[in-house]
Amino acid sequence: MAAKDDSGEVVQKDTSRRKASIDWGATTVIGVIAGLLYGGSREALASASKDAEVMLKLGSTPDKREQYRVMRDALEKRFIRVARGSILGGAKLGLFTACFSGLQHLLAEKRGVNDAFNIAGAGSATAAAFGLLLPGSLRWRARNVLAGSVLGAAVGLPLGWVQVRLVESAKERIASMPPNVEDTENVKKSRVAATIDRLEETFTK
Repeated sequence: MAAKDDSGEVVQKDTSRRKASIDWGATTVIGVIAGLLYGGSREALASASKDAEVMLKLGSTPDKREQYRVMRDALEKRFIRVARGSILGGAKLGLFTACFSGLQHLLAEKRGVNDAFNIAGAGSATAAAFGLLLPGSLRWRARNVLAGSVLGAAVGLPLGWVQVRLVESAKERIASMPPNVEDTENVKKSRVAATIDRLEETFTK
């Protein structure tokens, strides 16, 4: 009995870790995509203000070749700025979400419970770490670490509470739903097929 209980606990831990890994990967991918979109759109809006300068240059240049060269240079610079902003935004936000989600699942595994305090602790630690990476003097970095830890906990605690409530309500709705007729029929068919296979094996022997 003890061996069966130990094997059951190992299987449950492996299943929870697999689910945590899948959730971590999905959260990181979403963060990278959101960072790409945000960084690219911000650089595109910033470069749109420089179109007036390009139009002034085009108006003051009568030569067609010169106008083409100015337009090509402006488009190339705009593309480089947007691509650079997208890459940097995706890397920054993706790294933040990866650290946050990883710390959240680590705290949940160590504490044995999934609640709002895991999200608050992960947000506080991640914001403090990113505050330490910001450029500046040692005193300025210490202020960033303190402000990041307080802000991360203050924002993460209510968000974590909302997330836990949403997950609990979703589980309650799923549990209260009536069983699907098609699923029960498929289960019955699979059982009947397994019984027929066993009978065929006994007759062939």
